[in-house]
Amino acid sequence: MYNYAKEYYKKFGVDTEKALEILKNATVSVHCWQGDDVIGFDSRESLSGGIQTTGNYPGRATTPEELMADLDKAFSLMPGKKKLNLHASYAILNGENVGRDAIEPRHFAKWLEFAKERNMGIDFNPTFFAHPMVKDNLTLSSPDDEVRTYWINHGKACLKIAEYFANETGEPCVINFWIPDGYKDIPADRLGPRKRFKESLDEILSVPYDKTKVYVTLESKVFGIGLESYTVGSAEFCLSYSDYKGITPLMDNGHYHPTEVVSDKISSLLLFNEKIALHVTRAVRWDSDHVVILDDETKEIMKEIVRNDALDRVFIATDYFDASINRVSALVTGVRSVQKALLYALLEPSAKMKELQDSGNMTELMVVSEELKTAPFGLVWEEYLKRQNVAQDYLTEVKAYEKEVLSKR
Repeated sequence: MYNYAKEYYKKFGVDTEKALEILKNATVSVHCWQGDDVIGFDSRESLSGGIQTTGNYPGRATTPEELMADLDKAFSLMPGKKKLNLHASYAILNGENVGRDAIEPRHFAKWLEFAKERNMGIDFNPTFFAHPMVKDNLTLSSPDDEVRTYWINHGKACLKIAEYFANETGEPCVINFWIPDGYKDIPADRLGPRKRFKESLDEILSVPYDKTKVYVTLESKVFGIGLESYTVGSAEFCLSYSDYKGITPLMDNGHYHPTEVVSDKISSLLLFNEKIALHVTRAVRWDSDHVVILDDETKEIMKEIVRNDALDRVFIATDYFDASINRVSALVTGVRSVQKALLYALLEPSAKMKELQDSGNMTELMVVSEELKTAPFGLVWEEYLKRQNVAQDYLTEVKAYEKEVLSKR
């Protein structure tokens, strides 16, 4: 069956063997927070900051050991190369009373050990939400000096932890800054909070770090629950600041207006940035962080990366959380969908299609595009899973894990 698919794609000038080789080396950074509904281990505050996880499916991880076990099960069902993506709130404090402004690399030593044993790098995110020091929905943009200083110190601490991960794993660490700051109703001053946010970021980034090992990214958002009228870290602010500081812009495809698509933005950012970063999610009406599926936008995002020969310039990470379904299954489904979309893109004769476009032959371009939609892509995916020694049917294993482990929590 694979040989049939191989010959089919050959008609379009596509080498399936080359596509499979590229895919197995394409890294996807897998977020840990799907496993426990974005709760973390350093605080028992309810989830806040414009974020909401819905559902109460049994089996949520409640300890670091449980989360690591769930991630292990999920990783075993995902082909390809992966990284672990951590939030600062997953610090393992062992009863120590440490604020987020004072966390250190040692509070993540168990996570480092976990990653090194699995030959994985680690990406990192400061956690500016679900904490008593979030005052009036503000952190780095707060007019309260004490609040702002607390979160500046958190950012500085996280930058040091990111470099620790990079040094210890031997892989670059992407550290992503996102704040939930904003207002529910129309503000009287839009400039002031953004000025304070800029100054706070400037102070955080005054900490020396190795820019060949640590990639600082800045993530924007349109709005959040309870923050509908104004978001400090808008797309315009974050892109402008990234350019101003020479850091890496990050786009989450749920953080834009409903009619905007990240796939259309990738080519523009690649023209002006050495690297860009993505959080791949699935927005339904708004930034609801649904589990990624093989939908049109996910495919278009990956096509833009592959068409522009930018796999080594784009950091791909997942970001979704659904508490209404089995959490391990959600992790596997989302990551496999990203990988499927990448393979779909790699099986496209992009050079030929560009040639057709440049020569004005839009008729043939349309026909080729339509024929590819029914090409035997699934047979190539099955071959990939076989070569990676990963079962196509992961639901059976997930159900067994639920019966043996999750249901007993």
